[in-house]
Amino acid sequence: MANIIDTAVNAGSFNTLVAAIKAANLVDTLKGAGPFTVFAPTDEAFAKLPEGTVDALLKDIPKLTKILTYHVVSGKVLSGDVVKLKSATTVEGSDVKIDASNGSVKINDSKVVTPDVATDNGVIHIIDTVLLPA
Repeated sequence: MANIIDTAVNAGSFNTLVAAIKAANLVDTLKGAGPFTVFAPTDEAFAKLPEGTVDALLKDIPKLTKILTYHVVSGKVLSGDVVKLKSATTVEGSDVKIDASNGSVKINDSKVVTPDVATDNGVIHIIDTVLLPA
């Protein structure tokens, strides 16, 4: 099984996320022992951001790092556990809101489109919107 980074690269739908992780020097961390739970926005999720946002973030590494670490929770939190939670504290330090009340799981305003993508150092939950800390 591959680690979180290699899994994302091999999926082919996380090019923007992987480029951002590389720019923020988080590759070694997310290839590390973990375990980590990553709420991974697809390229389509990044495309929903206002034009120029991704380019601006790639030039503002502290802000980019803050946003990326807001997508990561320490530990391996599978969907069966996620649905029992109301919030989770991210590596960035603030909480994401979890809502599983309508049959689908939402992280803040983002919908989990594919849960429980297994990796050898954690789990990826694919989301349809980039999460932005307050």
